[in-house]
Parts: sequence; structure tokens; C-alpha cells
Amino acid sequence: MANTFKVNFFNNGAKPGSVMLFQRDPSGNPSAQSLAWFAKYTYPATRVTFEWTTDLSFVWCDTGQLVPGIIAGASQSIAADPRGNNQITLTYAQAFNFVNLRQGGSPGTLVITADASIPPGMASVGIGMSGQPAFLVQAQPNMNSMFSPSAQYWIAFGTYEAGQVLDITLIGKPAHIVFPTNIYAMDATLGSDGNWTISPTHLAAEV
Repeated sequence: MANTFKVNFFNNGAKPGSVMLFQRDPSGNPSAQSLAWFAKYTYPATRVTFEWTTDLSFVWCDTGQLVPGIIAGASQSIAADPRGNNQITLTYAQAFNFVNLRQGGSPGTLVITADASIPPGMASVGIGMSGQPAFLVQAQPNMNSMFSPSAQYWIAFGTYEAGQVLDITLIGKPAHIVFPTNIYAMDATLGSDGNWTISPTHLAAEV
């Protein structure tokens, strides 16, 4: 069973706004776009908590053109296993649908095959974690998309909605959250100067 991870966010800043968790994939599909995986609106001197497991899924989303700023929600989500059922096919016959979940490709990776029936520019495919889409790539006919499950967790503060497709080059002052071995809860504190303090939960100061 997958471990449950937790991030406690402390807003010690001067303004309200949305705290957002997103993932970056350092070794997977270079064309995949990150989403605002989780997002919550907060006021100064408040705390919010995000919890998740590392259970992975294949997702497709009815996005139209995949561009930063749109909000994407999973239209279908199928459990994925990098060392088991790690490949699936997206097909189209009056509607999009995942078929043929199977073991294939390279062990440790996740592969989505878009078959010849896929109309271009209508949907996106990607990987979800803990039930929420994390990465998407535009679905094109006869295309294989490969993803690595070794995600990096990042946090940012600004104006975001859950499921928003991101241009990560425009995110101001994101902070990398690294969970030490056997540590599953981290605190992320936004200071009044806009800088971050990241530490295991038992070491971080409360608001």
C-alpha cells in the first residue's frame, strides 16, 4: 500500500492568494506540461494541508488545445503500475476511451499509445497521482507518450486554480519540497519577504 504524504502550508505573508503544489518530471516526456496538481486559496496567518498517496493513474482530459491557463480535469482515470500494467491505448469512436491496459514498454515507465483514430487537437493524455492529473501532453494520432513516475514536488504562491495548465517558466519563487528518507510530512512556510522555509513537520514553527 502506498504511503500517505502531507504538506502543511503556513501563510506568513502579507497577502491572500492561492498556494499550489505541482510536479516536475526530470527524466520523462520533455513535451509534458505540468498542472496545478493541488491548489487552495488562503489568507495571511492561516494554515492549509495537502495529503496524497503515490498511487498512479493514466488520464485523458477533454482539453481541446493544450495551452497554459486552461483548466483540465480527468475525463477518465485508470490505475497504472510502472512495474505491472504500465501501458494503455487511447482510442476514439464517437468519444475518447482508454482500452487495452497491459504490461509493455520499458519496466519503470508509463506509456500511453494514441491510435490512428485520434482526432488532433481535441484531447490530452497524461499521468495522475492520488486521483489528480499531474502531467499532460496533447494527444495526436499514432503517438506514444512515455512518462517517468519519479516526480519532483514543488510549491508556489500566487493566482492558481486546481487543474490549471502551467507555464512553469512564469512561476515566481517556487520552492522544491524534498522528503527525507522515512519522512512523510513536511512544512512549507511562506515568509513576509516572499521567501520559503521548507522543513520536516516536527521542526517547523507554527503560525
